[in-house]
Amino acid sequence: MKPAKILLGHGSGGKLSHRLISEIFLPYFSDGTPNKMNDAAVLPFHTDSVVFSTDSYVVDPIEFPGGDIGKIAVCGTVNDISMMGAKPLYLSAGFIIEEGLPVTVLERILSSMQTAAREANVRVVTGDTKVVPHGAADKLFINTAGVGIPLSEQIPTGSRAEPGDMIIINGPVAEHGITVMATREGLEMNLSLKTDSAPLNGLVEAIMSVSGKIHVMRDPTRGGVATTLNEIAIQSGVAIRIDEQKIPVSPEVSAACEILGLDPLYIANEGKLIVICPPDESERVLKTMRKTKYGHEACIIGTVVEQPAGKVFIRAVIGGQRLIDMLAGEQLPRIC
Repeated sequence: MKPAKILLGHGSGGKLSHRLISEIFLPYFSDGTPNKMNDAAVLPFHTDSVVFSTDSYVVDPIEFPGGDIGKIAVCGTVNDISMMGAKPLYLSAGFIIEEGLPVTVLERILSSMQTAAREANVRVVTGDTKVVPHGAADKLFINTAGVGIPLSEQIPTGSRAEPGDMIIINGPVAEHGITVMATREGLEMNLSLKTDSAPLNGLVEAIMSVSGKIHVMRDPTRGGVATTLNEIAIQSGVAIRIDEQKIPVSPEVSAACEILGLDPLYIANEGKLIVICPPDESERVLKTMRKTKYGHEACIIGTVVEQPAGKVFIRAVIGGQRLIDMLAGEQLPRIC
């Protein structure tokens, strides 16, 4: 019989550990392929270079409308690899589990990871579990690492934005951060909020298939769109101008931000990407994005200019413009 809760003994390396891996974890990650239970996976690569990324997830709460820590752990690493213009192939997953976590909760999260990995067409090929005493962690922390192969010789990077480039985003901002905060704080706002967490590799492959001139792709996670654009402006030595009227924000997020006094440009996303490309490529890229599952609300929100280098400005709805800086401190703690 499966245990009801995770025990310290599940991290001992003995029989309980073996049963935890074989009975709880492997059914979600084996994908029908033989698993030899070795210390590492042997992976075939027929390419001169690979893209490699890793990230850790400590979101509170670990479950929220539209997703959970497992979904964002898979999607987050898939998306980080994809932002480099690469096709993600394999993931690792490491789990730090607090003693007492209900096994039913753990299995829901593993099922969520399995679903996200299948949608992204990636395999979780190796992993690790550690169990810590009650109070030494908060329910569950996950680390994922991933590798993929470049789709083009021209790798999009934050240092390649050029004056004249157009800035595109694939849909409404700030949905993830607001959803997590509302769930954590038990806010009753009668809003149908849910995380935007999603694997974006299919969207990226569609973009790369129609344009070989993508200069930058970034996912605006922690720090939101404002911080990500500032990072790009600094890396590329350019200025960025965006239009407040063109930035998509859902009515639910707009209402929540107004109530809470928050700026959606600084709130985390988990299913959004920023694309920066030359103006003669922008309409083709935009049309392609709008035909995809996670890009049908894509729109152009601004342009890259030459000066003042390293700065981001927003043209306000009421007229005039203001400087938007990087996020200072933590606006929303533990949102990913």
